[in-house]
Amino acid sequence: MLLVHPDGSSFRFDPGALCLELLPTGGPGPLAYFEVLHGPDDLVRWAGESRLPGGLDLAVSPAEVAAARRLRDALWRLAEAHVAALPPAPDDLATVNDAAAHPPLTARLTAEGAREWAAEATGTALLSTVARDAVDLFTGVYAHRVRTCGADDCRLLFVDTSRPGRRRWCSMERCGNRHKVRAHRARLTTAD
Repeated sequence: MLLVHPDGSSFRFDPGALCLELLPTGGPGPLAYFEVLHGPDDLVRWAGESRLPGGLDLAVSPAEVAAARRLRDALWRLAEAHVAALPPAPDDLATVNDAAAHPPLTARLTAEGAREWAAEATGTALLSTVARDAVDLFTGVYAHRVRTCGADDCRLLFVDTSRPGRRRWCSMERCGNRHKVRAHRARLTTAD
């Protein structure tokens, strides 16, 4: 997915899980600066740009946008607690579990052998799909590989699905490159 910072810069970011793709849309506290889910069209746009297969005909209400923001904020706190090996907050668990309890988006197979979404999908079904992805992530084989970007000024979370399990950056294009530039400059300064 392509992330656009409020300063206009952009970079590619693959968090490795649908539930983590929702996080860069804003968040609690200082993360509110990055808020992009203002109305139904914003949530529909996010779904279309997410890792969900295309062709999703989604009807979203303002209440479902508010629910998306609550789910996203709970996911931020749960993921950060998970990375820090802290217990999850009961309210955040309840938010994710309540969202997951609704019927998810329904995929169908077409006569041509393609995948499509059942008609008239709702924001509630979308949020259920995201919440179920979070349940799968935090209880699955990659649960121990959820990481925070190694840059001091970046809080993005991702699943390290690399074979060696040593991914450090949200994106080599952004934070990884900035680290390499700083390290190069430090070597030059030391050599002088």
